[in-house]
Amino acid sequence: MGKRRPRASQRRSRATVATIIGVAWIFGVSAWADVPVPATVGIPAGNFIAGSDTAEREAAYRLDEAAYGHSRTREQGWYEGERDRETIATGAYRITRAPITNAHYQAFVAATGRRAPDVDARTWESYRLVHPYERTRRHAWTDGTPPRGRRDHPVVLVSHEGAEAYAVWLSRQTGKTWRLPTEIEWEKAARGTDGRRFPWGDHYDPRRLNSHDLGPFDTMPVGSFPDGASPFGIVDAAGQVFEWTATPAGKGRYLVKGGSWDDKGCGVCRPAARHSRPRDLKHILIGFRLVLTE
Repeated sequence: MGKRRPRASQRRSRATVATIIGVAWIFGVSAWADVPVPATVGIPAGNFIAGSDTAEREAAYRLDEAAYGHSRTREQGWYEGERDRETIATGAYRITRAPITNAHYQAFVAATGRRAPDVDARTWESYRLVHPYERTRRHAWTDGTPPRGRRDHPVVLVSHEGAEAYAVWLSRQTGKTWRLPTEIEWEKAARGTDGRRFPWGDHYDPRRLNSHDLGPFDTMPVGSFPDGASPFGIVDAAGQVFEWTATPAGKGRYLVKGGSWDDKGCGVCRPAARHSRPRDLKHILIGFRLVLTE
């Protein structure tokens, strides 16, 4: 009897793995045991200036007012809960250069059988967000596959627990420890050591990030704005998507950082800005990146 030909599903599976590995190399990552590993940058030990002062918060409110034509963020005190400006010391660590992409997360979904990023209409409506459910459909996966043309976009519709689960899986696959960054680790990587207001400096420039000022009102391929990189070389730390951190903020809530594609102004895109979200939230505006420790 001749050699049995692989079933169609097996052939598709092998093709998917080959594609994932190819994408891994194209987007500056390495492959470890057939797993696309996100590229990282090193953050040295030492001091950095964290948080904001009254002058920075006032400037942020003014940016928002100019962009939106109203004072809602000021009236609601969006930036009053930020850490007061201070010098903080950290140890050395590595952090992913960009947010985790759909291609990265697909390897996890394929290997574990975990439910792919999506949200049903009833759950979405329970969040009471301004975005209509129909807008989530462009980000939702089908049959374990990311939407067409979005493999290099940040993965969204992932809860805090989903981000942690990916980190645990990646740790097992690589023999290294991956985890969500703390707020302080994220902020240092995003702004450098000198206390600048944005990753690139003190003045807002909508050409350096994916925001609603000049962007497509949607996610974009990671790294589309190299001129918006931080002093350490991480990209998409302002705009694009908010990012989960490991820092809790009340019962069942965690801090998110970074701003998103639907923000303009963009006071909320500053590394010092912070707000919290429920850990089970699956949002089209929230993704994540990881810290690597040896």
